[in-house]
Amino acid sequence: QRAQTVIAIQRAKTPEEEATLRDKMGEITLEIERLTARIADVEGKAKSANIALPAPAQEDATLTVNELAAHVGLSPNPCWRRVQRLEADGVIRKRVTLLNAAALNAGVTVFVAIKTSQHSAAWFKSFSKNVNAIPEVMEFYRMSGEVDYLLRVVVPDIAAYDEVYKKLIRTPGLSDVSSSFAMEQIKYTTALPLQFIE
Repeated sequence: QRAQTVIAIQRAKTPEEEATLRDKMGEITLEIERLTARIADVEGKAKSANIALPAPAQEDATLTVNELAAHVGLSPNPCWRRVQRLEADGVIRKRVTLLNAAALNAGVTVFVAIKTSQHSAAWFKSFSKNVNAIPEVMEFYRMSGEVDYLLRVVVPDIAAYDEVYKKLIRTPGLSDVSSSFAMEQIKYTTALPLQFIE
């Protein structure tokens, strides 16, 4: 419509007709600016909701859709659609219940730093299979720097960790296995920071 008006202005036969068309052009331009501002506002609210929605869900996975919607200022149906989209996009990976390690007699945390001179795909496959088969290993990372791999292990006591250690060293090629026992847990959370959402 704006392009058609520009053409009409160029073809105007009288000053009055041109003035009328220019007024119309101004109205169209103003409406475009309003629509652009409205779109930006909707996109901003959508981004805010995308940031706000995971926050209460990370703290309490038992929240109903109505409760979650109230937290983020949405009505239930749009909230549910956003939850489904977050699940489809892999943002929400799964919903679990967090258990108390001490209550389960697994309150001792051990960080295990491993060095190796073996870096072939076949060796890693064997080592990874061995580590993943040990239920006491909660986290398993390949590292940069002096340490090649880092594990977080939970056990009831030193004797139980020794059994884990014996399972670990079944894989040949480990040059050093160093264990550090956590004396006190200062901070622990499963809630990820959300300020980096784009």
